[in-house]
Amino acid sequence: MTQTAAPDHAFVREAFVEALPPPKSEVGVTAWMRSNLFSGPVNSVLTVAGFALLAYVIWQLFSFLILRAVWTGENREACLGPDVGACWPFIQAKWGQLVYGFYPIDERWRPNLVFALGALLVAPLMIRTAPYKLLNSILFFVVYPVVAFILLQGESPFGSVLALLAWASSLLGVTAETALWAALAICVLGAAVAWFVSNWSVRVAAAAASVLFGLVAGLALIHIGVAGLNLPLVSTRIWGGILVTLVVAVVGIVASLPLGILLALGRRSHLPIIRFASVAFIEFWRGVPLITVLFFATYMLPLFLPRGTEFNGLLRALVGVSLFAAAYMAEVVRGGLQAIPRGQYEGAMAVGLGYWQMTFLVVLPQALKLVIPGIVNTFIGLFKDTTLVLIVSILDLLGQLRAAFADPNWATPVTEFTGYAFAGFFYFFFCYGMSRYSRYVERRLNTGHKR
Repeated sequence: MTQTAAPDHAFVREAFVEALPPPKSEVGVTAWMRSNLFSGPVNSVLTVAGFALLAYVIWQLFSFLILRAVWTGENREACLGPDVGACWPFIQAKWGQLVYGFYPIDERWRPNLVFALGALLVAPLMIRTAPYKLLNSILFFVVYPVVAFILLQGESPFGSVLALLAWASSLLGVTAETALWAALAICVLGAAVAWFVSNWSVRVAAAAASVLFGLVAGLALIHIGVAGLNLPLVSTRIWGGILVTLVVAVVGIVASLPLGILLALGRRSHLPIIRFASVAFIEFWRGVPLITVLFFATYMLPLFLPRGTEFNGLLRALVGVSLFAAAYMAEVVRGGLQAIPRGQYEGAMAVGLGYWQMTFLVVLPQALKLVIPGIVNTFIGLFKDTTLVLIVSILDLLGQLRAAFADPNWATPVTEFTGYAFAGFFYFFFCYGMSRYSRYVERRLNTGHKR
């Protein structure tokens, strides 16, 4: 037998052939458009028609708001014509009314100061790396509401505290100033005892006395300070515009979240009385329209109060909005609590944590992270629902717009469209801002739970 020699040109590859890139029609924007927008004749027609309609709407808005808009003028004559767009001089002329309502012009520095203080306190809370978060939170959630209310109204609501202090000092045979210093001293002494004494009952009693006397002394000092500023009284009946919108929205948002958390915990409580009361509260407020709540708080509540007792109209609306939003917030938080696995509770109890420690250190932080979209959605809905206070004669931004439309000096065919476009930009700015910030918080806390 003869053997055939291997050819000299034989070649053996020692490495795998590199993979070719996928076709451009299968990846990227082209593939996405082919699979989602132009996957068939019907989808292609609908896509083209949809984009054509969107382009037409955007062009018409741009033309009305920018290209054909009137930017300068003194009265309605500037906004008359067959092809005139938005009448922005109307917004300029009514700017003060739209922002402050009928707040006195000479006193508008007070709401401006409130706006500035709110922005300065909110900004560090939203910045992750900002220092002194605890102090900033106390200033914004505790101190700022009192300061803002006093600045806006101009009259301290704590005069009764000073009268009580004067009555107590007269019984003791000392002056009111001496009683005030004594209350401050008792507050400091009680705090020191609560900090250093080891006996638990003594610490609780000392802490309670410190809080009580500190509250009385603090409110008395606030009343004295406000009286020294001599700020003229500005009734809430003449507040309006963006000022009222922000007041109602901020108060409702800040008050509804903690109250909603307590209601959600109460609904899951093992104590029948607490659970029944929480369920009754939530179901009642969720079953009543917000307009009905505002009507009841404004017109019917005074009928059930003793003769001569009167509450501020704006305050009644704030309480109604806060309770209404808290009921919806409770259900959002309860959904987050139900999503926590049983093992989290068992693990917390295994390391010796009590109910409140387990709830606020283990369970509640996880539950709130899970329902961030629902919480922010409730906040956005509440912010837009502030327009309903117009029903009870509280003129928010839309109420002031309607009042401004009645001015014959600016009565043109495009005035109302311009005003509502401005209101739309305002609400979109705040609602979209809350939505984007919630997305940022979700990404930072990694609430997606990707597998």
